[in-house]
Amino acid sequence: MRSRVLPIAGLLIRLAAATVWLTAGFAKIIDLGHFHDQVEQYRLLPNPLEAPFAYTLPFVEILVGLYLLVGLLTRVAGIAACALMILFLVAQGQAWARGLVLDCGCFGSIAREQVGATTVARDVALGLPSLVMAIWPARLLSLDSLLFGLPDAFVRRAGLPDQLPNPGYPPFERN
Repeated sequence: MRSRVLPIAGLLIRLAAATVWLTAGFAKIIDLGHFHDQVEQYRLLPNPLEAPFAYTLPFVEILVGLYLLVGLLTRVAGIAACALMILFLVAQGQAWARGLVLDCGCFGSIAREQVGATTVARDVALGLPSLVMAIWPARLLSLDSLLFGLPDAFVRRAGLPDQLPNPGYPPFERN
């Protein structure tokens, strides 16, 4: 049972991470001007860098989400997602510590929530699937396995050999 469940669980975790990043990116793109205003309220970046950051970040989030969705460079995408999440947590933490009353901007204008313990805890929870992908890249039904023959960490954790006879799994090479 474990041999079948773990690889599927890994795939679902990878898809959950992709969903977080795609949702966040598209939510910001819907109203880039509003997101730019949210970035300004944090007062972290020099004024000339606020607009480029605000207008680039949503596309970076979508790119990370797409890489996770298709399973291409899964570990790298997981690491990039973790780096972004750390950046967001630091920004929220400093705003909260400074007593700034502002919308976190995590999901653009579709989900308005004041920065505080709740948004920090939520972002930590939303970052966990990306952390899992950085540590144990799930490559079931991924371009990583199809193009590069990279093994699925969840297949290995299930104690299965890298060469799986099931045609649903592409053959893997040992690293």
